[in-house]
Amino acid sequence: MLAVLAPGQGAQKPGFLTPWLALPGAEARLRWWSALASVDLVHLGTEADAEEIRDTARTQPLLTAAALLAAEHLPMYDVTVAAGHSVGELAAAAFAGVLSPDTAVTLAGVRGREMAAACALEPTGMSAILGGDETEVLAAIEAFGLHAANRNGAGQIVAAGALDALEKLKAEPPTRAKIIPLSVAGAFHTPFMAPAEQALGTVAGGITVAAPHKILLSNRDGNAVDHGPTVLRRLVRQVTAPVRWDLVMATLADLGVTAVIELPPAGTLAGLVKRGVKGIEIITVNTPDDLDKARDVIARHGAQPTHEPHPEFRVVVSGAAGTFEPAEGLDEGHELRDGQVIGAVVSRQGPVEVTAHGAGTLAEWLASKDDPVAPGQPLARIGGAL
Repeated sequence: MLAVLAPGQGAQKPGFLTPWLALPGAEARLRWWSALASVDLVHLGTEADAEEIRDTARTQPLLTAAALLAAEHLPMYDVTVAAGHSVGELAAAAFAGVLSPDTAVTLAGVRGREMAAACALEPTGMSAILGGDETEVLAAIEAFGLHAANRNGAGQIVAAGALDALEKLKAEPPTRAKIIPLSVAGAFHTPFMAPAEQALGTVAGGITVAAPHKILLSNRDGNAVDHGPTVLRRLVRQVTAPVRWDLVMATLADLGVTAVIELPPAGTLAGLVKRGVKGIEIITVNTPDDLDKARDVIARHGAQPTHEPHPEFRVVVSGAAGTFEPAEGLDEGHELRDGQVIGAVVSRQGPVEVTAHGAGTLAEWLASKDDPVAPGQPLARIGGAL
């Protein structure tokens, strides 16, 4: 099973898009997306220096466009799982068919501008905490009035909040932990970004989405999400919610993913996966010269998703790893209403409700009581659901 990953802010490098402009149609594509995002993506990806592409308003659409541009040169229909880190979730949602590429780039432009504006309201920042006992690290973050904005696995947690609180944390680090201040504009994925979340939500309210045709993993909890409107709500909420990349990697392992491809600018997520998921083949795509090896790994590990909805049925899939518990008294042939709880997956983090996204008839149970299930595994088939 194969997963494609899209990196988040901080992965960008000066000039990283230069070799991609040699591909037919690439420059025209970037210029169109530049118009949608209100930034010059060609300049930012080729001529801009590190300081210019550190600007959140520019970086976020740049990263989204880069991942989408590379994906257009790969047989993505054979990819089963999609995930992205932070703003990378917009590209992942496009890979999975929830958003169009144009919509993903447009949203990235809005997201970047609004988060940059929120950063200007108060002096905030972020610091990476490497090593130390996780419980002690989280307790220290809370004690200093900070937020655990990113939990990236492999002994890496990012604290975010007021600059003076970050300085106190650096002066009194947890035992055996190293504090590294990050060069970012503010406290992403914390309540400090509430104005940006509200602004993004206003724009997102006018977007038409589709159900994902791949297993799409959410940064919120690592779970698979199979309902387009729910994906969109999570993308908006993610602006202030922590990134749980550790749980995404746990789900990659639970699914039995055997290979991952990180799209440009690649390297950051590949490093985390290498340390966090054992026995997995990892391919990084940074230039068009890397496309052949990516196509090769897709040919060897890729497969059509097994949970894509049939034109006359909707397949409800598990959002977590655990054991399935169908709702009591709910039998095949029963009529379901939109949003009705049809069961739960009892996971390590507690029960995760399974709901019917669309009214219809419970045509068939695809899992039985106490069956072990993985994220994205089909649980029930609903007839007549649109």
